[in-house]
Amino acid sequence: MSDPRARPLLESDVGPDPLVQFHRWLDEAREAVRAPEAMVLATADGDGAPSVRMVLLKGADERGFVFFSGYESRKGRDLAANPRAALLFHWDPVGRQVRVFGAVERLDEEESDAYFATRPTGAQAAARGARQGALVASREELEEGARRAGPGERPEWWGGYLLRPQTYEFWQHREDRLHDRLRYEPDGDGWRIVRLAP
Repeated sequence: MSDPRARPLLESDVGPDPLVQFHRWLDEAREAVRAPEAMVLATADGDGAPSVRMVLLKGADERGFVFFSGYESRKGRDLAANPRAALLFHWDPVGRQVRVFGAVERLDEEESDAYFATRPTGAQAAARGARQGALVASREELEEGARRAGPGERPEWWGGYLLRPQTYEFWQHREDRLHDRLRYEPDGDGWRIVRLAP
């Protein structure tokens, strides 16, 4: 029985702009994947020790890929010491992955404030009442901190990040395990597409 996820990915199947190609695949993933914006974020600290976790993509435009977090969290400390990261989108139902590598910087305060204001009140209270990754004695302490803080303005220890892509890689499942991998690399003012062995 053939794998319905398997299909070719040829150089002629993708456009010259990797951001446009990413949005095309993201739109297709939305038809089959519960949370297509979920992405793996890999960072490393100043000594090169890696760390990885799931976060949500909150925007992808000509500037780069946007996500939000606590600045004092493990990821925040990693990015302060080593402002580079990798993203991975894995959409198993459609047999696709996208990897993005690049430099990371904080968003400006106005953009972080604007996004924070759109969050549900419970999410605002959670961010204001507990510093991500800090030790807490119990669930009760965590809930009490959020209750006391309540919703409101963005706390100074929380905000947005922007990953500016330096390379993209698009991966398509193939039934014979000779998967297709196309990488976009900078080439002057544009991008060069190269094929990688699986």
